[in-house]
Amino acid sequence: MAVDLLLGLQWGDEGKGKIVDVLTSNYNIIARFQGGPNAGHTLVFNGRKHVLHTIPSGIFHDDATNLVGNGVVIDPVIFKKELDKLEEQNVDYRKSLLISRKAHIILPTHRLLDAASEASKGKAKIGSTLKGIGPTYMDKTGRNGIRVGDLELSDWKTRYRALANKHESMISFYNVDVQYDLSELEKEFFEAIEVLKSLKFIDSEEYIYQAQKSGQTILAEGAQGSLLDIDFGTYPFVTSSNTTAAGACTGLGVSPNQIGEVFGIFKAYTTRVGSGPFPTELFDKDGETMAKVGNEFGATTGRARRCGWLDLIALKYACQVNGVTQLMMMKGDVLSGFKTLKVCTAYKYKGEKITHFPYNIEPENVEPIYTELNGWSEDLTGMSEASQLPKALNEYIEFLEAALEIPITIVSVGPDRKQTIFRKQLVS
Repeated sequence: MAVDLLLGLQWGDEGKGKIVDVLTSNYNIIARFQGGPNAGHTLVFNGRKHVLHTIPSGIFHDDATNLVGNGVVIDPVIFKKELDKLEEQNVDYRKSLLISRKAHIILPTHRLLDAASEASKGKAKIGSTLKGIGPTYMDKTGRNGIRVGDLELSDWKTRYRALANKHESMISFYNVDVQYDLSELEKEFFEAIEVLKSLKFIDSEEYIYQAQKSGQTILAEGAQGSLLDIDFGTYPFVTSSNTTAAGACTGLGVSPNQIGEVFGIFKAYTTRVGSGPFPTELFDKDGETMAKVGNEFGATTGRARRCGWLDLIALKYACQVNGVTQLMMMKGDVLSGFKTLKVCTAYKYKGEKITHFPYNIEPENVEPIYTELNGWSEDLTGMSEASQLPKALNEYIEFLEAALEIPITIVSVGPDRKQTIFRKQLVS
């Protein structure tokens, strides 16, 4: 069986968690393939909101196995808090949650390094979530990291101490005021490690291979968004992992010829958290309305998201890089009430009109060129069938489909799992 992928096509926060939750009934295994607790996946059902950071979004389905893959970095302290909340909701995660031995562990000193590095940049900050993600991936590529499988070794604490000592010397190098009590941080960390060790560790690439051979269906769940990819995003204002489709291969050990459908998720408009260029960003009442109606605050950090019109140039770029086969549009309901909608269909780049995503999209180089479409006033949140969608919304969707040459199969009209409209037959 092929492995299907689900990933975000913008700067994250597209609503991946909701759609994974909706689609989980079609799959035996949900596998997270990259990122760490800097991601926040929000799910709403039965009148309650659930926020996950590391655990796959299929965890609330009894019949699904949830795998944290080797490409993920795990903060045991945050992970334990997620597990505690699941226990409060009587979710039996011990039978359904598996951890790859090759996943790397975020140490307390990784978070301190993150804070020191960001503080040293002054006004040039990249907008880190300060979760220690970057330093952990740096240790991974620098071949210094500690992995989940190391917890099964008798000398793992010796390895920990050597790396933590190295980190402390690096923190002093930044010459910034970072106040911390490492002994207190370590107390919480080691308690959380014991909880992590109570879960089942597996050789995940072998597990997935055997699952495929036996005919099980697998959905790979991405975190963040394609424009935050370490290679193809708006560098350096990006995350530290490959958020694009290629990241599923390296983050789970799946060969490229085993990838099936690639589900790409995008908002009907655009948002961004933190620093970095954003060509279609709005600083007027329209932007304020999007933020207010869309409740645009980060699930992990609580930071306000910057809002703007849909950037079709960036979206087309993300579709190309990922090989997207089906699109899913989120938060169409937020645009209800706008008399006119704008879509960026070209850039004025250094005085020249272009329709591709260039190397640099800083405001001094890029100016968006818009196409205007009619808006709609109907409240979408109570709609459940494609036939109920207003004409102007259908025209908006058809305009995007024609430009992207990819079908939009799902339209989300609210945060609840029930507020999901299937426009076309989902292929998987």
